[in-house]
Amino acid sequence: MHSINPASLSDLQTRVDYLKSFVNFTEADAAALHAAKPVVDALIPSIVEAVYKKLLSYDITAKAFVPKQTGYEGDVPTKVEELNLEHPMVKFRMGFLKGYLGKLVAADYDDLKTWEYLDKVGIMHTGVAGFAHRAKKPGLRVEYIHMGLLLGYVVDVVIGAVLAHPDLDNETKSAVLRALNKVIWIQNDLFARHYVVDLETPSTVALPKKCLLDGWVGQVVTGVIVAAGVLGVQTMFRR
Repeated sequence: MHSINPASLSDLQTRVDYLKSFVNFTEADAAALHAAKPVVDALIPSIVEAVYKKLLSYDITAKAFVPKQTGYEGDVPTKVEELNLEHPMVKFRMGFLKGYLGKLVAADYDDLKTWEYLDKVGIMHTGVAGFAHRAKKPGLRVEYIHMGLLLGYVVDVVIGAVLAHPDLDNETKSAVLRALNKVIWIQNDLFARHYVVDLETPSTVALPKKCLLDGWVGQVVTGVIVAAGVLGVQTMFRR
């Protein structure tokens, strides 16, 4: 039996090692993704277009694209009705997803920097700066429900594209899709760890002071304090 100290999971390397071990993400999985790079790269434009059509089909997800995006210098929309796949700022954001998908089939999964990148993708959607270039920029907050759904939709679109590909045999399709599924579930955790309060694992995210007083963090902290009182636990988490 493997022994895992919950408190140790606040360390990214330890957490990733546990996640990879649990879902059995192996060197063979990484090799399958790398081998699929030419095929996936060709599919990325259509995958990204399908994903953004979905995102723009709901006002609750489309509204995240109304505020000016970091690094974007073009025309900024004033309402969700102005957004479409041809809007310059939407195209700008589509470029980020293209780069992200490209990394999934090219990354060195033995290098901690790969997992640091995927972890920062999670952080940057919580309202906290994930990357250095966003350190002094307005926070980007997208609720976890939408991030989880987005990952699920991306996987579904990729599964459909890979299964329908005429040049891949069934063994290759199976290897690629199983490997992708494992990576996306690990990515899902690297989102969740920055949204969900884990009572056994200390948080390592430096939250803005204002967030600790009000807003979403204040609500989470208040809820946990109430739970602590009900359960009679003196110290349930550290921030």
